[in-house]
Amino acid sequence: MRLTFALILSIILAVGIVAFGFTFFQSATERNKLMLELEIQASLVAREVFPGDSVNPEKLNLNKFESFADSISNRYHLSGMAVCFNGDSIISSSSAPGMTGYSLSYISQAMAADSALGNFFTFEGRDIYQVIIPLKESGTSINAAILYTDAGYIDKVIGSIWFRNFIRWFVQAFLASVITLLFVRWGIFTPIKRIADWAKALRTGNAGQILPRTSSKFLDPLHKEIENIARAMNEAKATAEEEARLRTSAEAIWTPERLKMEIGNLLQNRKLIVVSNREPYMHVHAGKAIKCMVPASGMITAMEPILKASSGLWIASGTGDADKETVNKNDKVEVPPEEPMYTLRRLWLTKEEEEHFYYGFSNEGLWPLCHIAHTRPVFRSADWLSYKKVNQDFARAVLEETRDEEQPFVLIQDFHFALLPELIKKEKPKAKVAIFWHIPWPNPESFGICPWQKEILRGMLGADLIGFHTQYHCNHFLETVSQALESRIFWDNFSVKMGGRTTVVKSFPISIAFTLKDYDNNVRLTDRSEFLREHGITSQFIGIGVDRIDYTKGIVEKFLAVERFLEKHKSYVHKFTFIQIGAPSRTLLKSYSDTITAVEEEAERINTRFKTRNWKPILLLKKHHSHEEIAPFYASADFCMVSSLHDGMNLVAKEFVAARNRNDGSLILSRFAGASHELQGAIIINPYDIEKSADAIKSALEMPAEEQIRRMTQMRLEVVRHNIFYWAANLIRTIAQMHLK
Repeated sequence: MRLTFALILSIILAVGIVAFGFTFFQSATERNKLMLELEIQASLVAREVFPGDSVNPEKLNLNKFESFADSISNRYHLSGMAVCFNGDSIISSSSAPGMTGYSLSYISQAMAADSALGNFFTFEGRDIYQVIIPLKESGTSINAAILYTDAGYIDKVIGSIWFRNFIRWFVQAFLASVITLLFVRWGIFTPIKRIADWAKALRTGNAGQILPRTSSKFLDPLHKEIENIARAMNEAKATAEEEARLRTSAEAIWTPERLKMEIGNLLQNRKLIVVSNREPYMHVHAGKAIKCMVPASGMITAMEPILKASSGLWIASGTGDADKETVNKNDKVEVPPEEPMYTLRRLWLTKEEEEHFYYGFSNEGLWPLCHIAHTRPVFRSADWLSYKKVNQDFARAVLEETRDEEQPFVLIQDFHFALLPELIKKEKPKAKVAIFWHIPWPNPESFGICPWQKEILRGMLGADLIGFHTQYHCNHFLETVSQALESRIFWDNFSVKMGGRTTVVKSFPISIAFTLKDYDNNVRLTDRSEFLREHGITSQFIGIGVDRIDYTKGIVEKFLAVERFLEKHKSYVHKFTFIQIGAPSRTLLKSYSDTITAVEEEAERINTRFKTRNWKPILLLKKHHSHEEIAPFYASADFCMVSSLHDGMNLVAKEFVAARNRNDGSLILSRFAGASHELQGAIIINPYDIEKSADAIKSALEMPAEEQIRRMTQMRLEVVRHNIFYWAANLIRTIAQMHLK
């Protein structure tokens, strides 16, 4: 109330000051205008009364002048009239004698200046204006006529102006106050109250009371900051509750806070640098604005908790069309944007480097080489040269950032930087370097296809630690090294000694950010009919698949299994729909564009065969979906099907399990995905076996509720116990222990 009163009072004062200034200017202008008109009128009267600019005082009859002057005054509405002669003699009308005393000092000035002179004076409480006009005879000013005019009407006019403007000011101030009151109430206080209620709902964790974002654009910064504060408070509260529960139950569940403390103890203020090709945040133009996006990537999900916990540095390729506009002179930007916790440094690839390094050697060479999915790898000398150059550029960036650090921690991500460990170690031998290979490692015979396999192996063995998702991939790597290089393999502790340097090879099954508070979170179940209705479909049962459209994901094989399931079990026709969310990827490569075409054609063929007016067996949603958009599909589907032909881990399987807060539903999982080694409660399939995959769909849909709960509970406990924070702590601890040894 005080704020409203102060605001209204301020508006009244502001309007009053403006009105006063405007009225003062208007009255001053009007006064000058009226005075000028009065002077002109008096001069015209004088010229009319004395047309010859002269009068012979000797011809004036003193006794008759008073009556003459009175008649002139009455005719022209004058207050009086006088004539001066011989420089100091004055004769006047009957009303003028008392006024002539105000004229004596001005007569000589007018005669000396030989021009009319006017001024105001007050006589008997009245404002009088006098005009003294020299009268000439023989070219010499010898006489003067004085005309007195009542100027009181000027004050009346000015007073009227002030009064009218006061009324106008009062009305304006009143209307402005009313409008301001309404605006403050409905335009400010109401949205602020909504934000306060919304922040309270966030703080108390009552998701059902969370209100939508206010439409008032000027409150968006406040809304955003409160959102961040409320989220931080909620997370702190949940973390405290979780830690208390962990102490009570003695469970060793990893949380972000626990990871932060662990990394702080392990690093001991040493610098931590993560290197990857893909950046964790990219800036893109959205109309005239710049939008910050998080690329879909399991690697980003895995590494960001480490960077946040250590306030480290992430070096990556800048790929957003607005990336260069958002970095400082050192090509760095603080991220996340809403609450900066670490630094991102961007390196810029030329179009030629992107073509040869990324699309060429990395994705047409190493990717199909490591994923045994029957797509022939392509190796070109130009691609290899570009691959080496980009690795050297990133090595130079790492060395620049660690010039003052003798023993930094460097975590290199994925197959794009196989040469980087050795390049760093050559210049900084005491640096602790690890490389995590996020994709499978094939058998020695398959990897031997690569013309530069020795260079790649030597580059990787420059690291102190090489990580894979599964022990199976570790074994393949050691076997490849054994066959390709002169080295000593220690199978008892899975390490390689070569050239006086020892490299440990270890499995670190990657995971997702899933803690006890997420495990117990009661998420509102979305009505599946809502998103089915958007696509004109009604269905009783649904399955879900979430993949990049990649030839390693077995999407076509998945569709063939759905087709065979409907062939064998016709009772599910018109009742079952499989929803495939497919994000297009690397579409510039022919193998990927061909895969997209094959997926679209297969879905269309099967739908044409089975679909009816309000139903079709396969719903293909071919676009990128955020985690928030995918969550309702995960939570509402009867099962999720992961049919990878070869995969390092596949976090979709774990994301689906984490989303099943009611411990129901089923997971169909390819045995060629790394996740199959951990999620024993899944229905394991060979995606190439279409018949058995079709049977797995039937098993998933008809599995008893008790069996679903038993299996899903087992898998959810596995994911929460070995979450991404556990993975990160295990990785950093392993490097730190190697440093101590």
